[in-house]
Amino acid sequence: MKSGKNIKNRRTGKRKNRKSSWKRFLLVFLITLLVILLAGFTGMIAYEYTIKENEALAEEELVAELVQKIPEAVAAEPSEEPMSPYADILADSTYMKENRIYAKEPSTAGEVTLCFAGDILFDDEYAVMATAIQKGGTVNQAFSEDLLLRMQEADIMMLNNEFPYTDRGTALENKQYTFRADPSMTDWLSDMGVDIVSLANNHTFDFGETGLLDTLETLHTADIPYVGAGQNSKEAMAPVYYIVGDIKIAFIAATQIERLDNPDTRGATDALSGVFRCWNPEKLCEAVTEAKKVSDFVIVYIHWGTENESEQDWAQLDQAPQIAEAGADLIIGAHPHCLQGITYHGNVPVVYSLGNFWFSSRQVDTGMIEVTLDKNGLKSLQFIPALQVNCVTSLLYGAEKDAVIQTMRLLSPEIQIDNEGFIKTRLRKY
Repeated sequence: MKSGKNIKNRRTGKRKNRKSSWKRFLLVFLITLLVILLAGFTGMIAYEYTIKENEALAEEELVAELVQKIPEAVAAEPSEEPMSPYADILADSTYMKENRIYAKEPSTAGEVTLCFAGDILFDDEYAVMATAIQKGGTVNQAFSEDLLLRMQEADIMMLNNEFPYTDRGTALENKQYTFRADPSMTDWLSDMGVDIVSLANNHTFDFGETGLLDTLETLHTADIPYVGAGQNSKEAMAPVYYIVGDIKIAFIAATQIERLDNPDTRGATDALSGVFRCWNPEKLCEAVTEAKKVSDFVIVYIHWGTENESEQDWAQLDQAPQIAEAGADLIIGAHPHCLQGITYHGNVPVVYSLGNFWFSSRQVDTGMIEVTLDKNGLKSLQFIPALQVNCVTSLLYGAEKDAVIQTMRLLSPEIQIDNEGFIKTRLRKY
């Protein structure tokens, strides 16, 4: 019996040992598997993190490289904005100076606003300037604030400078009225927003060659371009050009007055200073044609007509179509000291006279012409009514404005003028 128990116990012990070994094996296996899984999982996380970090670094390096290359790429690719047709001219300051070319940025992209007025007088021995000086001596005593603003806002403002700037010389003998102004008065032109003046008139030579040459030098020093007079005929006939944005505009000035073989106001020659005379219009027409070849728009500011007559005289009617056919795009007149009508020759507007702008103590209707140009040419033409009274020129409103516009309608039977002064249509086909 005892031996049987021992056998049984040995068998039972073996079975127990076998179970313990299996459990240990299973435990080791599970621990090993767990370690392998944890190592694999850790490796995967580390690998993924490393790869993503490397990818992020590579992406950052690529972005940095591209950023560095952006200026080179921009410089290499052509600009989307077309180059100005006058870029070469604008880049050559010497050429611009030699050819009297000036540049301005337009107040409105793609458009140019031009403003024109008639005769001014800065002589302090006459009523308008003497009165302004008594009141304080600034342009605010001569022009209303809104009128000044309208002049200053134009891209280019032009008027007729009917006197020399000089404190020297001798007045011409036997001439009823002789004018001159102190050279410092060019400050007024700047305050008024004036960009260019016409000297082609019958008072520029009132104090002889001394007065004329002083005037040319004074305006040059003040950086105010002038047309219509010069040290010789070449200068007197030469246009002034403005490049505003992508539009090049030529300005030419000439005078018919006085209509004599030997006028008081000397015409310039090859050797003598003087004004650009056009009693014979041949040279004026030649100058217009040449300017048209190198410009988008040509303006002729002409001194003509009969004083204090609202109707055009025969010489105005004779020359206007010739100047238009020569290539002018707009003709502006002065000298009669009163308003005259507006008409067209072909597609060319002719403003026969803008009258006195600020010239005398008389009460007189006046105004300005405002023109808007774009790349296609004339976009709008507007007459802006004003009044010179008590030595002050002011814009008009309401019934007074309507009355002056109605006067211009009566003087201009071949065109239509709306209530704001815009010239809408031609009523007669040429």
